[in-house]
Amino acid sequence: MRKLDNSELDRKTIDGFKNSEKTPIIIVLDDIRSLHNIGSVFRTSDAFLIEKIYLCGITATPPNKEIHKTALGATDTVAWEYKENVVELITDLKNSNCEVLAIEQVENATLLNNFVVEKEKKYALVFGNEVYGVSQEAVQNCHGTIEIPQLGTKHSLNISVSAGIVIWDLFQKMRN
Repeated sequence: MRKLDNSELDRKTIDGFKNSEKTPIIIVLDDIRSLHNIGSVFRTSDAFLIEKIYLCGITATPPNKEIHKTALGATDTVAWEYKENVVELITDLKNSNCEVLAIEQVENATLLNNFVVEKEKKYALVFGNEVYGVSQEAVQNCHGTIEIPQLGTKHSLNISVSAGIVIWDLFQKMRN
């Protein structure tokens, strides 16, 4: 077994990324405080050819040195846009035939392992503040919710970890 060199990884150029067919997933980050979490979500979104990221509320926007530390250039590849009001954005996404789902622990949430992807649909995934999660108003305006099953004592994951888990799960379900 030999570790691969960067030159062997078949990395896309920025133009190659922008011209690639995207995974029909939109990420919505609402009131994310940590610039490192934002950058990490950009990097994960780049890895799985995510269509777009919306940054809402207090979520910082590129260019930003602290976001760049973890994004490592993904802010140049993944399309993004700032929208102040997450509820208005959710309404707009729903009106554009996007299935909008909050990633949150709520009554009657669908567990991620039980979530069935409809391959012809586009999905928007709403991730909320590190302390308060997705706001109740945002949750109420979504089509539904997905919960990541957790068995330990904390029942709480870092937002960038949650995004990575959910993006990977939906990505592989769409590809299979």
